[in-house]
Amino acid sequence: MTRQGDVLTYLQMCSEEGVALRRGMNFKLRGDHTVVLMSQREGAPYADRVEEDGRVLIYEGHDIGRGGSDPKSVDQPETSPDGRPTQNALFLEAVAKYKRGENEPERVRVYEKIRPGIWVYNGLFKLIDAWKEKPDRRNVFKFKLELLDEHDSAQTKLVLDHDRLIPPQVKVEVWKRDKGKCVICGSQDNLHFDHIIPYSKGGSSLVVQNIQLLCARHNLAKSDKIE
Repeated sequence: MTRQGDVLTYLQMCSEEGVALRRGMNFKLRGDHTVVLMSQREGAPYADRVEEDGRVLIYEGHDIGRGGSDPKSVDQPETSPDGRPTQNALFLEAVAKYKRGENEPERVRVYEKIRPGIWVYNGLFKLIDAWKEKPDRRNVFKFKLELLDEHDSAQTKLVLDHDRLIPPQVKVEVWKRDKGKCVICGSQDNLHFDHIIPYSKGGSSLVVQNIQLLCARHNLAKSDKIE
């Protein structure tokens, strides 16, 4: 079971979800859960952002070109050229049903790209709001997702050592510093972004000095003990 902070290759991520992930927004993937892929790396195609000390993700909707036009020059659409609802529209409908009290908030599994071919599982979020913004000459959708402290209710609940996202820049710096390897044994497999001092014991998610890469074996051995 993938845990918040686990590092995966693209193929491992697809294996975890059971499909080849080819787009950023995936509403009701395989009919039972929703997945989004995000990035805050330099040159990322969408302006995703993290707020409220890492508990909230503001996720930008996705573009679709029309009639050969540049997708970045037109408003983000709710319908595709063939008339079907876009992923934007499906997310908007989920928010509307939640606000009307018809459904619980949609639960969304979030993966973040930190370098080519390398992703981090950011955890399970609930989709609670949506709106339009006009950062330049066009309208884009923004979706508010709030971090949950447990995995999908169909799975075993897991107590996490923190409940805040590690900022993307911290992940990148830690990856570079630790050279993509477990700091204890040098393994490059089954890595995890670990809090040296757990969040539950006052450790921060916001500083490079409190985050390290551990392999699954050494991460489980450490558990929530302060070394």
